[in-house]
Amino acid sequence: MTIVTQPRGRTRAGDRPGATRLARVRRVVRWWPALLLAVLLTVPYSALPLPVLLEGPIGSPGNLQLLALCLVFGALATGYDLLLGRTGLLSFGHALYFAAGTYVTDIVMLEAGLPFAVSALLGLLAGTALSIVLGAVGLRVGGIAFSMVTLAFAQAASILVQRDPGGVTGGEEGRAAPAGGLPDALVGIQHTAGLYWIALAYLVVVLVVVRWAVRSPLGRVWEGIKENERRVEVLGLRPYGFKLAAFVLAGTLAALGGIVYLLLTGGATPQTTTSDFTLSLLVMVVLGGSGTRWGPMIGGILYTWADHRLGDLAGSDTVTSLPAVVRAPLSQPLFLLGALFVAAIYLLPGGVVRLPARLRTARAASGREEAVTV
Repeated sequence: MTIVTQPRGRTRAGDRPGATRLARVRRVVRWWPALLLAVLLTVPYSALPLPVLLEGPIGSPGNLQLLALCLVFGALATGYDLLLGRTGLLSFGHALYFAAGTYVTDIVMLEAGLPFAVSALLGLLAGTALSIVLGAVGLRVGGIAFSMVTLAFAQAASILVQRDPGGVTGGEEGRAAPAGGLPDALVGIQHTAGLYWIALAYLVVVLVVVRWAVRSPLGRVWEGIKENERRVEVLGLRPYGFKLAAFVLAGTLAALGGIVYLLLTGGATPQTTTSDFTLSLLVMVVLGGSGTRWGPMIGGILYTWADHRLGDLAGSDTVTSLPAVVRAPLSQPLFLLGALFVAAIYLLPGGVVRLPARLRTARAASGREEAVTV
């Protein structure tokens, strides 16, 4: 019989107290998304204030509305990153599919008198069909030409909506959703919590779908296309079909977001059809960290929060009491937002999500310098 012994003075890694604690920490960290989701589910019941970040209790209707919009745009940016960060496609027309979900759902309820569920399904199908058609055309070219084609589609659609053909889009004013066509449980300030939970559900759906797609064989091909499309062709694969799949999936998720946005805002507005809207998505993705799991979501949430809160800051008494030279730029929300974005790009290259890794690297480098000094 052979007896295996360990060298003297050495113990197994699992027997070391430090290793055990580290393993426990890793298990807790692995489940942080579920813990965060549990916290987010209870937000409507919270009366805690968050000074500076929010006005009044977290669970107040106004704050729930803002948080719901943050969740929607966090999800929308995550879906858009399927093109930019995962496949390397820079599209300037992603707002079209979001607007299709909003406008088609609204118009069907108003003009055809169909219930919300049927109208929402038609809006989702419209966004999917539009992404298939425009993707099939736009992806025939690549690089900057593809970006210009998507920009042309976005500009044409925006002009069409503002011209209000047949009086169905409402022109520059947009169209309000019919209160009678929406579910009673989602109409009124007293039901803001329900809308918040719908926005949270949309975010969860997008995160799950994107995570599944990225980790699938399809996602690996997307990564190969982003790195070197010619090499993918040499392997016998046709990049066009894989890029179209990413385009359609991102467009479908955007259309679903447009439907949720319609519930939150109670109508369809032409601002959601412009290329500026897609540029905002691009800023969200870059701000959070393109090509990462959580970066686009974080960027979308931060951008939406800043867009709303900086507007309040620009009109506050603190800013209006400043000298005219300082007050003039600070009273413009876009100036504040742009300055914040530029600062984030310079101070946090790679996005907000990579900040912990940069801090760990800096701490490790500092430790090595101290060791060398000693």
